[in-house]
Amino acid sequence: MQSFDRMFKGMIFDLDGTLVSSSLDFKALKQAVGCPLDQDILAFVGQLPKAHAEEAHGIITRAEHLDALSAKALSGALALLDFLLLQQIPTAIVTRNSRRAAELKIERCALPIDLLYSRDDGPAKPDPSSLLALADSWLIAPSQIAYVGDHHYDVEAAKRAGMQSVLLGEDRACSERHGASFIFKDLMALHRALPSISLCA
Repeated sequence: MQSFDRMFKGMIFDLDGTLVSSSLDFKALKQAVGCPLDQDILAFVGQLPKAHAEEAHGIITRAEHLDALSAKALSGALALLDFLLLQQIPTAIVTRNSRRAAELKIERCALPIDLLYSRDDGPAKPDPSSLLALADSWLIAPSQIAYVGDHHYDVEAAKRAGMQSVLLGEDRACSERHGASFIFKDLMALHRALPSISLCA
């Protein structure tokens, strides 16, 4: 089992598929807005003429809202977040969701995290802007912060921010690990690998 020599001084999380469940059908969403399946949906919509972009954003946000209504905290999420809270490790969420959908998921799943950066607050991942903004606000070097997610965008964003990347899902093929700093099966495995505050540098 992987473990850490010391506790990170800050930890940032993706939301869907990392802390909470999601049933969004991205293939269907892409078809609904006319996005090619091999393209990023947010980047595609961002290049559309204003009227078409607004319509596409409406389709996406409505789907996200419906998804939020059925979201549940994933196994180990609350225990890990409570542990980090007790260790006084600052936490935040950076998600490609709309702010409205993300806030609904956080509230519905009772996640003890107040800091949230959504796509409404800055460039969407894999752009590292939101991660770097959090590092600045915490006065913590990016290298001492971990970004936890389940998608290659999360790994890429962490790399571009100079942060450690924690990828969930250790059953991935080598080609699907994207050079992540650490890989764990799930949040419970990540939690077990974290040292207590007594081991902090």
